[in-house]
Amino acid sequence: MGRFHLKIWQIMLGGALAVLLTGQISPTQAFHAVDADVMIFLFGMFIVGEALVKSGYLAEISRSFFSRAKNPGQVVLFVLFGMGIGSAVLMNDTLAVIGTPLVLALAADRKISPKLLLLALAIAITTGSVMSPIGNPQNLLVAINSHMASPFVTFALYLAVPTILSLIAAYAILRLFYRTEFPAQEYAIMPATPGDERLTRLVKISLAIILLLAAVNIIASLVSGSMLVTLPLIAIGAALPILLFSEKRFAILRAIDWCTLVFFAAMFVLMESVWQTGYFQSLVSGAMLSSVPLLLGTSVIVSQFISNVPFVALFQPLVMQAGSGTAQLMALAAGSTLAGNLTILGAASNVIIIQNAEKQGETLTFFEFMKVGVPLTVIQILIFAGWLVVVG
Repeated sequence: MGRFHLKIWQIMLGGALAVLLTGQISPTQAFHAVDADVMIFLFGMFIVGEALVKSGYLAEISRSFFSRAKNPGQVVLFVLFGMGIGSAVLMNDTLAVIGTPLVLALAADRKISPKLLLLALAIAITTGSVMSPIGNPQNLLVAINSHMASPFVTFALYLAVPTILSLIAAYAILRLFYRTEFPAQEYAIMPATPGDERLTRLVKISLAIILLLAAVNIIASLVSGSMLVTLPLIAIGAALPILLFSEKRFAILRAIDWCTLVFFAAMFVLMESVWQTGYFQSLVSGAMLSSVPLLLGTSVIVSQFISNVPFVALFQPLVMQAGSGTAQLMALAAGSTLAGNLTILGAASNVIIIQNAEKQGETLTFFEFMKVGVPLTVIQILIFAGWLVVVG
């Protein structure tokens, strides 16, 4: 706005302060509106993600993983599926922060278009995060606020297959639009980079805790129909080895994404105030809440204007009040997430990727993103709609 550059967290905080200062929500209501489970989960996962970068273990994993890619086509496939699956575990915004310098280094080393790999990264972490309750913040809201008994199993059952098909579709679309970037050439093995051995050991323990507790929950939900360990407890459990035993704990704490935490706290306050007005509820029809295709389409479109996390915060209570089933909740999670593939503004992770890329002299324009994003999103929505109608 003119000479002022406003970041997403500043805009959301401004909105929250506006409704507080004008008395549209009381300080007590604002305090209770902030979802502690979500805040604790994000805090813990951000610590693990930052330690993963500072330890050098991420660079070690990427070298080992991407050294197997012998040509440009395989590099793009590895980015799509490696980052996609990774975002299902570490959350998409975390992968956006740590993945951008990784793919730009990969582009320079392998002589591949940075734009192609930045697009592959953005699409991968958006699409891959769909299939996990901890893959992105809006999925986390759906899993926690719906009191889902077995979120890992439910998300996998409803969303894993269409997610894999959507990643395959993404590869086909990228190959179509960047066909000149896929010549037949062979790559040498990438050089190793030294890391912090002590912090790496702690990070391995943290990742093992995440995987172990997730497995415990999956088994427990299959046996008893409920989770044994809550999602916030998983995140804090994973962060504890780093907080308790790492000499770099304070450097890690300083470096985590505090702005995103401010964004979420402010969003909960602002969305609670909007909800209390009843205005948003008056715009929504019953058909929209029960139809999987309509929910998917609405989620994609509206998320372009108010962002996917605030949209889910507003829309999920309506879906639940309407008595809609699990398929509708999954459509809400999937549609609001896939909105990030349509335009840059559809997901905060896209903005993070581009901001970090611009620091290194690379970027993606709005229309470069949409040229690939529009046809891809249409295909992905059709894939998810077809699957959810069948399994729902």
